Amino acid sequence: MIQVNNLTFKYSSAKSPAISKLDFEIQKGEIFGFLGPSGAGKSTTQKILIGLLKEFEGEVTIFNRSVRMWGSDLYERVGVSFEVPNLYGKLSGIENLTYFASLYAGATRRPEELLDWVGLDPSADGRLLVSQYSKGMRNRLNVARALLHDPELLFLDEPTAGLDPANARLIKNIIRAQRDAGKTIFLTTHDMTVVDQLCDRVAFIVDGEITLIDSPEELKLGYGDRSVRVEYSENGRTQQRDFPLDGLGENEAFLNLVREKSVRTIHTQEATLEDIFIRVTGRALV
Repeated sequence: MIQVNNLTFKYSSAKSPAISKLDFEIQKGEIFGFLGPSGAGKSTTQKILIGLLKEFEGEVTIFNRSVRMWGSDLYERVGVSFEVPNLYGKLSGIENLTYFASLYAGATRRPEELLDWVGLDPSADGRLLVSQYSKGMRNRLNVARALLHDPELLFLDEPTAGLDPANARLIKNIIRAQRDAGKTIFLTTHDMTVVDQLCDRVAFIVDGEITLIDSPEELKLGYGDRSVRVEYSENGRTQQRDFPLDGLGENEAFLNLVREKSVRTIHTQEATLEDIFIRVTGRALV
């Protein structure tokens, strides 16, 4: 779906490139994450991929066609949700979606259906002016806008920012459903939990450079400690003991402990994505 080779971009007012020599590809039906702190180059990369920034070095191909060759027809096939929602505050939610739907040449989904998808009540929230929306409501409406024309490829920038846990789960479920329907998603975030829960693969980006690309699961296994930690109760106190993961089923000390003690929890000691990010990049996700 997307092929990026040696991508470099420098803003005219900057001394150094915002992104430098990026190489990655995104397969059809994949949720691909860009994980990095603010200012890492995530949004700049997205703007190049959707054709908003033109003066870049390197090659970017979308749908087997150079992004330089695409015109407005690209937007018939991609949906975009920016971190800062670009909506009309003096229109209602339904009016916003109805207006944006009119810009597409093909068929679009009903605004009421999309509002329901993102947890906004078409008969109440949908009739409010967007200027009266909370930040989380605007972000959800922005996701609905990106889904209007049933795009093949979605670009989502911090899609759960400003959302409470219940609505964040709702948006994550929508993203998974889009992937399961064969859609491709490019997701940028600084939230490692979002990446861990959603992404098939993730790229770590810091200071405009990619330091590592892999699946969250392989990263956690590769950088984690191959051991299990057992927490158990003994003499009214909680104790813990670590055992090597290799050969665990034949480890007599482990087997005796789980047979004889009141076990509270057993956990493998895999690293978190945040642990790995800091170890690989030397930077925190802030």
